Amino acid sequence: TSPLVFLSPVMRLTKPTLFTNMPVTCEDRDLPGDLFIRLMKDDPSTVKGAETLILGEMLTLPQNFGNIFLGETFSSYISVHNDSNQVVKDILVKADLQTSSQRLNLSASNSAVSELKPECCIDDVIHHEVKEIGTHILVCAVSYTTQTGEKLYFRKFFKFQVLKPLDVKTKFYNAEVSLTDEVFLEAQIQNITTSPMFMEKVSLEPSMMYNVTELNNVSAGIERYESTFGRMSYLQPLDTRQYLYCLKPKPEFAEKAGVIKGVTVIGKLDIVWKTNLGERGRLQTSQLQRMAPGYGDVRLSLELIPDTVSLEEPFDITCKITNCSERTMDLVLEMCNTRSVHWCGVSGRQLGKLSPSASLSIPLKLLSSVQGLQSISGLRLTDTFLKRTYEYDDIAQVCVVCPYTSPES
Repeated sequence: TSPLVFLSPVMRLTKPTLFTNMPVTCEDRDLPGDLFIRLMKDDPSTVKGAETLILGEMLTLPQNFGNIFLGETFSSYISVHNDSNQVVKDILVKADLQTSSQRLNLSASNSAVSELKPECCIDDVIHHEVKEIGTHILVCAVSYTTQTGEKLYFRKFFKFQVLKPLDVKTKFYNAEVSLTDEVFLEAQIQNITTSPMFMEKVSLEPSMMYNVTELNNVSAGIERYESTFGRMSYLQPLDTRQYLYCLKPKPEFAEKAGVIKGVTVIGKLDIVWKTNLGERGRLQTSQLQRMAPGYGDVRLSLELIPDTVSLEEPFDITCKITNCSERTMDLVLEMCNTRSVHWCGVSGRQLGKLSPSASLSIPLKLLSSVQGLQSISGLRLTDTFLKRTYEYDDIAQVCVVCPYTSPES
């Protein structure tokens, strides 16, 4: 028997596009004269007073499925129409989306419609946030019962591809001389579609171990900040933009030596953009991981150091020594002078025993005999248990200035 109801071609619901035309012009002295300009003025799709613009004032409805990108919301209109002169009963319309890994039910209702009269239809709109790339198949199944009690069933398949809209690359930078174990994350985001994007939000959601500070704004007055990319944050096709974030370990983790080591989870990027006439897309990366730098058995970091010091005048720094090993150490501190930096105090000082994961803060005094940017070096720690010496050079840098130099010179 021939089917009594039909499934109309599935239509994807997308935003319309601005109508474009191809203006054709010529010089007044050419053979057509003013014919082309008069035709464009009579064309209802052109902008009055600016007929030579490619964009018009009209909107064009989508003519096909178009490109569907990861992170966008796929919306589709489904219509089942009774083309016969009979009343059909128990009509059930089901829409499933088959991906490479799963099958999803997109139907708004799974209950059957009791009857469908001739020349009437059942309409449904489905929505789905696309979370996988590759081939997707929309499976529309319709079942119904005729007046004679015969149960009929048919299916239609609509295949489409989901493309990748953005290429995201990340780089980690460790602040080796940071007082708070800062980590800098650079996120490079490239638009690999064929149309511009408005970047509504690019944020980093940190893991439970870190606090994050965004470094993508500049001060524009009292309590006012502007994006470093300007007010109109557009990303043109194939353009790349760098976003920078600073992560600091939370105090409860920073105080425990050895907790943040090995592979640690930093967090994930949350990216929101808009395309044609405000159509929104959103992507979240998987958890970003980083290999924490290895500090060996003993880590020496700085808790306090001035930026600028005076020539040949002593200044103070505070060093923090952390036992990163799994054994107790008995440490001796030696201070070795360099060409420009001279330590003040007794070298070979006994620091005592340091338990695993324990820390010790030591104030030290030194001076510089050379102007300019000078590197602090020459600290040596010796573990008397294993007779092992750990050398620490280029710990930090300070700017040495001469306080006696007059402005005129």
